Amino acid sequence: MMRQYELVEKVNGYKKNADEALLNKAYIYAMQKHGQQKRANGDPYFSHPLEVAAILTDLRLDEETIATALLHDTIEDTDATRKEIDALFGEKIGFLVEGLTKLKRLDLVSKKAEQAENLRRLLLAISDDVRVLLVKLADRLHNMRTLDHMPAEKRSRIAAETMEIYAPLAGRIGMQGMREELEELAFRHVNPSAHAMVTAKLAELVEKNRNLVSTITSELASKLEREGIQATVKSRQKRAFSVFRKMENKRLSLEQLSDLFGFRIIVGTLEDCYRTLGVVHTTWQMVPARFKDFISTPKQNDYRSLHTTVIGPSRQRVELQIRTWEMHEVAEFGIAAHTLYKDGFAPDGNGSEKMNAFATLRKTIAQLAEGVNPEEFLEHTKLELFLDQVFCFTPKGRIIALPKGATPIDFAYAVHTDVGNTCVGCKINGQIMPVITELKNGDEVEIIRSKAQTPPAAWESVVVTGKARASIRRATREAVRKQYAGLGTRILERAFARAGKTFASEMLAGALPRLAREAVDDVLADVGRGELASVDVIRAVFPDYKDERVSHAMPDKDEGWFGLKAGSSMLFRVPGSRAKGKRKQGETPAIPIRGASGDLPVRFSPDGGAVPGDRIVGILTPRKGITIFPIQSPELKEYDEMPERWLDVRWDIEEGSSERFPARIKVVAINEPGTLATIAEVMANNDANIQNLAMHRTAPDFMDMVFDIEVWDLNHLTRIIRQLAAKPVVSKAERIVGRESE
Repeated sequence: MMRQYELVEKVNGYKKNADEALLNKAYIYAMQKHGQQKRANGDPYFSHPLEVAAILTDLRLDEETIATALLHDTIEDTDATRKEIDALFGEKIGFLVEGLTKLKRLDLVSKKAEQAENLRRLLLAISDDVRVLLVKLADRLHNMRTLDHMPAEKRSRIAAETMEIYAPLAGRIGMQGMREELEELAFRHVNPSAHAMVTAKLAELVEKNRNLVSTITSELASKLEREGIQATVKSRQKRAFSVFRKMENKRLSLEQLSDLFGFRIIVGTLEDCYRTLGVVHTTWQMVPARFKDFISTPKQNDYRSLHTTVIGPSRQRVELQIRTWEMHEVAEFGIAAHTLYKDGFAPDGNGSEKMNAFATLRKTIAQLAEGVNPEEFLEHTKLELFLDQVFCFTPKGRIIALPKGATPIDFAYAVHTDVGNTCVGCKINGQIMPVITELKNGDEVEIIRSKAQTPPAAWESVVVTGKARASIRRATREAVRKQYAGLGTRILERAFARAGKTFASEMLAGALPRLAREAVDDVLADVGRGELASVDVIRAVFPDYKDERVSHAMPDKDEGWFGLKAGSSMLFRVPGSRAKGKRKQGETPAIPIRGASGDLPVRFSPDGGAVPGDRIVGILTPRKGITIFPIQSPELKEYDEMPERWLDVRWDIEEGSSERFPARIKVVAINEPGTLATIAEVMANNDANIQNLAMHRTAPDFMDMVFDIEVWDLNHLTRIIRQLAAKPVVSKAERIVGRESE
């Protein structure tokens, strides 16, 4: 365990005039507070914060960060308080320590929700001061190094969390060395058999290629020296997890991978980077499509380097990275490599905004903070943190960085949420392409928009960025909520009219406390979903209202009525039984049905559907909207005891509408070659769309066929059935409605 004076000397080694008093006070306070606490391996607990501080001294961080590392578990695991930390060490260190403290006494229903809330709190603290993240990553790194002493179940959970969140976070701020070590340590616990297999194979290959690596290193160094370029050439072996991920992504065996060894050429100046590239490409053959210039187009985490692959000695593929020493330091240590922490600038001041990695991280956190619930937040965080990128361009030349596998939909949402929500198509490099096309580096993408567009819910399964997925989910929820609110309005208009009252949405405002809702739209949407009864709304608005329903009503001679059952207390007018005209005074308004794509959440009976011209009834299904049944459907018997779910509906189809409606027909036909073709020809000639076909042989010479088709209306359906029945190969053709008719 590092001693007090050793820690102070280490900080003094890279920072002159370091605040030794602060470091000494934090060391003693943390050691006293943790007292006799022990870790799972039996070591004094204080050894953990001390090792975290040591990791951060390797990154050459300031005294406040080192002191925070020493104190980071005191509020959570001892009787220390934020107030006490503020008084002894200042509010800034108190803020940093509290940002690293997990939420306590969470009243949440799942471990996943708790994990998400802890992560949300951490990320919000990071957005104010990135040093919170640096301490947290060092904390996680030391915990992973000592994970073997934890119970197996806990090891697996911590390793998975490290792989999914903390390793990508390190990559997001450019700390590639820490990311690789975190991934490697987690890989050993997440997939121990794969880790053992890849590690053993790599050891064999290292031994086999030992001479080749030294040959390439010396040959590169000699060639550059002859060209007058001062360079340091380093070889590095790919880590086990990096190799395993590449094997999985490219579906290759380990023997098929040609770039298990990489070489870094570190030079003095930017000009030397490109001179070195010229020497390499004129000496050895370049592998096409393997050159990337991250100097002219840096990654979002500030990574800058030239990448190329050539056919080197012994016809072996050689992967090269060419960079300056400054670029190398940023590539290894990311944000921690910036002089921000070494020249006295405030880490939470304006200087941090100049770091693209931190600015990008803050932007990501702002997007993640929009998550609707903890589980969604956790999902979006994982999506946002993986950094295999492609760089695309808007028509005006703006660069948009996206994860590998991104589509034009992701691109649209990266430009602006409104652009994504109104996207209806795209052009990639000037050609109209599907919006699900996978984008490639250098693509120019133009988004085609329409104000009438609402993003389809199916897009959620296509996109790869968290922002796009969250925006689509939010827009879909809003569209569905609008539909349910519209249905709720129609239901309440009808219910109020039946009660002899006039409905206006404004009158709901005063009843919100009695309905336990926060907004009028909440009431309307919940009524539309079937989660709030219309009669309860009436009672909330009119507390003296009594539900007096007529138990025996005689229908008007022009009206048709459908009784729920003999002696039922509620009767419903059958819509569609009377020609269009003015509605009678006091008549309850029926809800107009325009189809499944209208402005209300409507679906049709799954057993036979319904078509315009049918006499129809609506059944309110919680969270599914209105289900439309033909009046003769036997399924309606299931709702005899649920009169509150019955709705008075009517067709309201605009002339020239292109929407089709579902229907089911049964055909008994002779079992001989060509019969199906004859029936299909009738369907095609009548412009019917076949959705499904079920065939069953009932006798040696006959076959039952059940067709689910889409038609315009009842006349269209009747014409098809009549023409089918007239065919010589058809014994019988009839419409079927409901399961009992089959």
